Amino acid sequence: MIRIREISLPPEHNISQLPFEAAQALRISASKIRKLTIVRRSVDARKKPDVRIVYTVDVAVDGSENKILKQSGCKRASLANNKYYKVPKCDKTPAHHPVVVGFGPAGMFAGLVLAMAGLRPLILERGEDAVSRHEKVQKFWETGELDDKSNVQFGEGGAGTFSDGKLNTGVNNPRIGWILEQFVKMGARENILFDAKPHVGTDVLLTVVQNLRQKIISLGGEVRFNAQVTGINQENGSLTGLIINHNETVPCDQVILAIGHSARDTFTYLQETGIPLEAKPFAMGVRIEHPQQVIDASQYGQYNPVLPPADYKLVKHLDNETVYTFCMCPGGYVVAASSEEGGVVTNGMSYADREGENANAALLVTLNPKDFPSQDPLAGMHWQREIEQKAYRVGGGNYAAPAQTVGDFLDGRPSVGAGSVKPTYRPGVTWCDLHEVLPAKITDPLKEALPRLDGNLKGFAHPDSVLTAPETRSSSPVRILRDETRQSVGLRGLYPAGEGAGYAGGIMSAAIDGMQCAEALIENL
Repeated sequence: MIRIREISLPPEHNISQLPFEAAQALRISASKIRKLTIVRRSVDARKKPDVRIVYTVDVAVDGSENKILKQSGCKRASLANNKYYKVPKCDKTPAHHPVVVGFGPAGMFAGLVLAMAGLRPLILERGEDAVSRHEKVQKFWETGELDDKSNVQFGEGGAGTFSDGKLNTGVNNPRIGWILEQFVKMGARENILFDAKPHVGTDVLLTVVQNLRQKIISLGGEVRFNAQVTGINQENGSLTGLIINHNETVPCDQVILAIGHSARDTFTYLQETGIPLEAKPFAMGVRIEHPQQVIDASQYGQYNPVLPPADYKLVKHLDNETVYTFCMCPGGYVVAASSEEGGVVTNGMSYADREGENANAALLVTLNPKDFPSQDPLAGMHWQREIEQKAYRVGGGNYAAPAQTVGDFLDGRPSVGAGSVKPTYRPGVTWCDLHEVLPAKITDPLKEALPRLDGNLKGFAHPDSVLTAPETRSSSPVRILRDETRQSVGLRGLYPAGEGAGYAGGIMSAAIDGMQCAEALIENL
């Protein structure tokens, strides 16, 4: 295969043009191209408003690839060097099936690798299946009635299911292509295989995670819901079993612990049991909302309905902190993501088509363990809870979220209502002064960074933009320490994995880490 980069076309192009563009680059007839595969597609808005769609493609051709490359003299073309991931096999039959705790991205892909390796894993998820969970979440958003066992944080698919479903990551890993292929096989759109910033969407993810579960079951695995791990049995520094729902013991000696960043009761239990933990840096802040057309016009130079809803990624390094955007949701919604009674948590979500009126993103301040109220390994977790409970009280005690316009926030006055930007958070917002909710460690950097970020993205600090608080669950404030074999430094046979264990930050990186823990488990067997 020959790879051709930087095929630049206008937004209104027809994809059928690609073979002709590829042939022109190689100086051959289009009839000599037997197959064309899109490898990457991105939006180039550097010369706005002349926005371009840029492709990288692989082509199979009639004739010698090396000869065609040499004759073409095209510096944008070379032989393709594709790397493919292969699931390891395990010939051993262990005394006990390996167990995966948690069915978010890390747990799902750890379970899938173990199942494809022939190990028939048992997967334990404290929440409910996707359909039941979706019903509970919708009821919460409509009525404010929270189920602390089945919500945005807990249940099939993990917290990522109720998000934008972004699958981009900053690492270069051969597992990425394989993960994307599995998502497509389970119902995601094929464009995630080549879009530079792939996303699935919450509506599609609900189907994808169910199909992933059925795939694992078809390979001999078992998935149990409403099965919370409440205890760990150990002997001589090695794991011997798990206690489920306080009353059932499952004998096992190999467990991948993929509990997610909100399993606070499990973090507490692990600390009490003596499993080594440490506080880690994380970030907290708010959700910021703008009209999507404002973001489109700023990023593209003008609104163009042919182009996809624009996104952004901003960062501003201050003297002592960094303020940045995270989990940006074009055409999305700010959603209630609480998992504990008496606490308000916000998150962002988009559906596959990203057709919502507003764009939103987390606007976060980096926080280091030295900033935490104490030096307890769980100090960051306790700080999260304190802010969430304060937000609940300020919001009115009914899971309404505290909100303030950017203009009022910068001027230091409470908001009394919305301007031109209408908040999307359900079950509703309470207008207030966010200084009543968030500590100065967060509000001061936000006030300093907002006008500066407006210089990077025109309209970002528009006075009518909405800040909804708090965004506290961007990542885990705790790390479960593990060694080079990916096992807990305090308990052999326990593999802390994913975002909750402190080794990932998003769907894709969590899935990769879950796979690597499964591979380590297989190797150690």
